Amino acid sequence: MVSKKKDIRALTKEQLREFFKSRGEEAFRGSQVYEWLWQKSAHSFDDMTNISKETRKKLEEQFVINHIKVDQLQKSSDGTIKNAVRLHDGLVVESVLIPSKERTTACVSSQVGCSLDCKFCATARLKRMRNLNPDEIYDQVVAINNESELYFNRPLSNIVFMGMGEPLMNYNNVLKAIEKITSPEGLGMSPKRITVSTSGVPKMIRKLADDEVKFKLAVSLHSAIEEVRTSIMPFNATFNLKELRDSLIYWYSKTKSRITYEYVVWEGINDRDKDIKALLAFCRFAPSKVNLIEYNPIDDSSFKQASNEAIDKYVEVLEKNRIIVTVRRSRGKDIDAACGQLANKSL
Repeated sequence: MVSKKKDIRALTKEQLREFFKSRGEEAFRGSQVYEWLWQKSAHSFDDMTNISKETRKKLEEQFVINHIKVDQLQKSSDGTIKNAVRLHDGLVVESVLIPSKERTTACVSSQVGCSLDCKFCATARLKRMRNLNPDEIYDQVVAINNESELYFNRPLSNIVFMGMGEPLMNYNNVLKAIEKITSPEGLGMSPKRITVSTSGVPKMIRKLADDEVKFKLAVSLHSAIEEVRTSIMPFNATFNLKELRDSLIYWYSKTKSRITYEYVVWEGINDRDKDIKALLAFCRFAPSKVNLIEYNPIDDSSFKQASNEAIDKYVEVLEKNRIIVTVRRSRGKDIDAACGQLANKSL
């Protein structure tokens, strides 16, 4: 039976204050409840110890806190932790904690499945079932922050929206979640420590610029040649490279924020000299960083990691042209927690 109670975390602080005023109570009670919901991440109304039992009971009668539950936690040999997160309606997404010497990074999901159709990504095979709500995104971060404190004795330092789903296809909820994550009334994290990674939705990249967001932007590019990108990322036929580049030029003109490109090099697909030249031509309009990512197989023999020589050639050409380049080795491969592998396989 579907609950008819309202999701209390869908209410703003002002709406909560109004709710208490309408019942003849002090408005500040709404602020107290809001603090419990977000800053203290209360899982039940009984946790709200500075609220009277009678008021808690009334809240319980009318509202629900749709908290996530970490159903399964897997640890990789390299320290990476993957969470299978069960949502209030029984659907599952995955999120990942990636530790290093200097930082701990949360990789969070924004959709159940994905709106797009990248052929090399396991999540794309699930298809999109629904968008995540702001509180469901927020809860993933809280859970990973708690795990970071428990296992590594330090708080979470960075967040990347590189889990399941295309964040810009869930634009409003992702921005609301980030607003809560960065608010002093939420987790109080700096937006500079948050990166939203998109496969490239030009209209929404322009909207990010117009909305003057403070977080960082990364683009999963993988090829700067139209037909090659369309062959591995079919949606590129709709959101083509010219539109994508124009939107990034607009983004940089408004934000002056460096753009990161995520780029996997595959054997026989994008490992030629002309692929490198096309990437260079695509990204040199603004300060850029290219992350060359190790490919993580998903049972598809048509995609194979390129040779070290091909990777070295990319690095040589990009660095010669003063573009920052990093070769990123996979983390959590043994538990299918690496880039492109999130697909609820173990459930």
